[in-house]
Amino acid sequence: MLNQALVIDTVPTDTWVEAAWEDFLTFADDPTLERARFYYDDGYMRVEMSPLGPAHGYDNSIVSTLIVLYAAIKNIPIKELTNTSFRKARVSGSQPDIAFYIGTNLRLPPRNNSPVNLNELTPPTLVVEIAASSLEDDTERKQKLYQRLGVQEYWVVDVSASKVIANSLSATQTTPIRESQVLLGLEIALVEEALMRSLTEDDGAITRWLLAKFN
Repeated sequence: MLNQALVIDTVPTDTWVEAAWEDFLTFADDPTLERARFYYDDGYMRVEMSPLGPAHGYDNSIVSTLIVLYAAIKNIPIKELTNTSFRKARVSGSQPDIAFYIGTNLRLPPRNNSPVNLNELTPPTLVVEIAASSLEDDTERKQKLYQRLGVQEYWVVDVSASKVIANSLSATQTTPIRESQVLLGLEIALVEEALMRSLTEDDGAITRWLLAKFN
């Protein structure tokens, strides 16, 4: 707890501050700060220490279940990573809520507890951030970060509105989408409907509804 207090006292949290890559690593690799989340982009660092409540957890679970279920039924190869750190040395670092490798012939990260080295490995195909208190940052600065990392598609779930802001990313362009380009046939409106249903229905009921929709 001492080190956590030190971070709060010496580095503003939940905002971007100028920092060297070595400073980012000092904080991000501190085992006493394992509950914090760390981002780095082009000379700036963001430390997120806001507690995550049930609303964040509920939407994270619904979106994760929906994506994996859709891929399974449509026979789309997929691998999910939750709260995993991705780093491109001296350029970028991120820790998204959910990341997915989608498709065949992908070079998946090795099974260990080290951050995924994007200097050597392929970035995730789809990244999802659950925005309970960070909507503006998730839709602006982080979107540019993931675009530079080579992520193909990026979703931001607006917890307060049960809405999904989805974009297809390329090196030079960001394109708003209402149907996934990496999970072909999956409409964003259906994801939003599942989020709305989760306000009044349990996970089992939503899963049964999704199975009927996908089959």
